[in-house]
Amino acid sequence: MLPYLFVILAVAARFLILHLHSHPWDFTPLSASLLFFGAYGSRKQLWFPVALLAGADVILSKYVYGYPLSWDIYVTWAWYAAIVLLGTQLGQNSKAVWVLLSALASSVSFFLVSNFAAWAAYDMYPKTFSGLLASYAAGLPFFKYRPVGDLLFTAMFFAVPALIAQSKKRISGPAAI
Repeated sequence: MLPYLFVILAVAARFLILHLHSHPWDFTPLSASLLFFGAYGSRKQLWFPVALLAGADVILSKYVYGYPLSWDIYVTWAWYAAIVLLGTQLGQNSKAVWVLLSALASSVSFFLVSNFAAWAAYDMYPKTFSGLLASYAAGLPFFKYRPVGDLLFTAMFFAVPALIAQSKKRISGPAAI
């Protein structure tokens, strides 16, 4: 249940942010929800977070922001799938360091992939190495808060099952001997 709840929270946060005009860019639970779903969600439904977030992308891009849909959106959706798959390696026995490194990898990979796709898809930058570097430089202000959000939300989400288990132990009391 938690994997689905966290993905729905990530989608809701994307829409909620529209109404908050003073929010840090990219400080969202998106990556954390994808990693958590990969780790704890149903293997048969790994498509769920990708489909839900892709649907949100279409609604936001087309109807809220008025952007045309272009091929670069598929790059984002492929990234969603890749992060869910990365999360599958973070099951019950993963160590905190691997969870946090995965969160950091999701931040860096999104920055690299999304800025490359923007450079390749649009005419904002020349199609040269300098143009690509300019695209990455222009993306740095958006990247500023992403690793912080990804690390914080991932730590919180992955702590929840342990906190629930600990609460259940306290409620049930000491085991009978």
